[in-house]
Amino acid sequence: MTLLLPAPAVSRAREVVATRTARSLRSRPALVFAAHQAVLLAAAVATYFVVRSLTAGSAPVAERNADLLVGLERSLGVFVEQDVQRLVLAIDGAVPVLNAIYIWGHWPVIAAVLGWLAWRRRDVFPVYRNALLISGLVGMVIVATFPVAPPRLMDLGFLDTVTMHSEAYRVLQPPAFTNQYAAMPSFHVGWDLLMGIALVREGGRAWLRVVGAALPLLMLVTVVATGNHYLVDAVVGDAIVLASLRLATWHHRSRDRDRVGSRAAARPESAAAGQGPDGPRVLAAAGRRGPRPRSAHVGRPSQPGVQEGLRRVALPVPDDAAHRAGDDAAPAR
Repeated sequence: MTLLLPAPAVSRAREVVATRTARSLRSRPALVFAAHQAVLLAAAVATYFVVRSLTAGSAPVAERNADLLVGLERSLGVFVEQDVQRLVLAIDGAVPVLNAIYIWGHWPVIAAVLGWLAWRRRDVFPVYRNALLISGLVGMVIVATFPVAPPRLMDLGFLDTVTMHSEAYRVLQPPAFTNQYAAMPSFHVGWDLLMGIALVREGGRAWLRVVGAALPLLMLVTVVATGNHYLVDAVVGDAIVLASLRLATWHHRSRDRDRVGSRAAARPESAAAGQGPDGPRVLAAAGRRGPRPRSAHVGRPSQPGVQEGLRRVALPVPDDAAHRAGDDAAPAR
């Protein structure tokens, strides 16, 4: 038995299929771009962890460098890590919250923000991606040449709150790829600052800007209160990220200027040959019409006084109207 549908229903079904097909075709380049960037960043992150684990320094050197940082903070009057952790431990329920921020507020947040940028803001995504990669390269050099033991591994009375109360961090960052002496710089703070800047600049919505502004501040308190970083580690991490972002922004803008300049330089030659954006061949291939050629008689008043008046008031007066005005003013024979 053959089911016959009314003509309007068939037309509507065809429109729905065409709309869905068009949406699929438009989203496919975005999916390909996001997948390509995900593979690139996954390879970069894996390289980052492998290099950090292979360049782990010795415990005596890392502890000596940590003593230098503690002495620097004490000389500046900013060695507040012990006071911050003591204050947090005295607040009921604060430690689980900060542990969750330390675990889930770093790599998951980076992946989510970069994924959103790759999907919705492809024009600026390379800026933040390149800033992440540049700062990671600088961080690997510092870790390899200046290992630092974190406060939780020093004999300073700190507690390792993350390890004491949770094992989730070992899933996100397996011990085989962990460098215990990579406290300097703190990219927990630095990269959260980078993601916060991205949310504030590119988010658009008020709640996204609030989250972006709060993200690095919460992570700063977290890394200090959990005994994982010194205050100077966070300062250096932020400085590296800001410098990397500045460099990535400059590179992105210079590439845009070069592209615009090359297109502008090529446009007169192609237009002269009739192959430019408004050339007849290109327009015919695109199915569009070029600007209509203006006739020699259109918009040209017959009397100088009328022409001067048009220049002043910027109102178009047809030629026929001007001629009729002249005929009416002429005396009858």
